[in-house]
Amino acid sequence: MKKWKLDRVISLATLVSSLIAIFLVLKRPQPVAQPMPAPVAAAKAEAFQEKLEQLEQPKQPGQPPAEVRVSSDEVSAALAQAAGAIPVTTQPASGPPNSAPSSPEVAIGPGQPEVKDYQVTFDGDVARGQFVTQIGGKDVYVTLAGHLSSKDGYATFDPTEFKVGDLSIPVSLVNDALQKKLSEQRDRLKLPDNVDGIKVENGELVITQR
Repeated sequence: MKKWKLDRVISLATLVSSLIAIFLVLKRPQPVAQPMPAPVAAAKAEAFQEKLEQLEQPKQPGQPPAEVRVSSDEVSAALAQAAGAIPVTTQPASGPPNSAPSSPEVAIGPGQPEVKDYQVTFDGDVARGQFVTQIGGKDVYVTLAGHLSSKDGYATFDPTEFKVGDLSIPVSLVNDALQKKLSEQRDRLKLPDNVDGIKVENGELVITQR
C-alpha cells in the first residue's frame, strides 16, 4: 500500500511538473525591447541603411577603415522592414547577413518554421533576440542571448541564454545542436566583402570596414 501511495505521489508530481512546464513554454515572457511607433521605426531603419552605406565608401590613403555603430533599435527596425512590417524608404545596402541572432528553431529543429516579430537588444557585449514561432500550432516566444562576433570572415554566435516562453533551458543542452546547424548554414553567415568584422560592444553593434 505504501509503495502504491508513493507511486501515485510521484505520478502526480510528474503531471504537475509537466503542466507547469507547458504553461511556462506557452507563457509570453517580458519583451526584450519596447515596440516603436511606425514613423520612428521607419527613421531607424533608414538610419541603419545610411550607416551601412558608409562602409561602401572607398578608404582614403592613410586613413583607418571606417567603423559604424548601430543601435539595437536600428537593427530591430531594419529586421521589421525586411519582413515588410514597415515601408522601405531607401534602397537596401549590403551589410552583414543575419546581424541578429539566428532563429534557434531554425538552428536546432528540422524544417524551416515561420518566424516573426523579431526584437533585438544589446546589453554591454551581449546580443539578445526574441521572436515568435509556431510549435504544435501555438505561438511560442523564443529568447536567445549570447556573444555575437566574427572569425575568418564569418559571423559567430556563442549563446549564454536560451528560453522557450518563460522556461529557461540550460545552454549546454542546446549549444551543440545550435553550433552544428550554424556550421551547416555557414554560407549565410559569411560577411560581405567590404566588412572585416562585427561585434557587440557597449550596447551597440560595431561593424568594421575591410
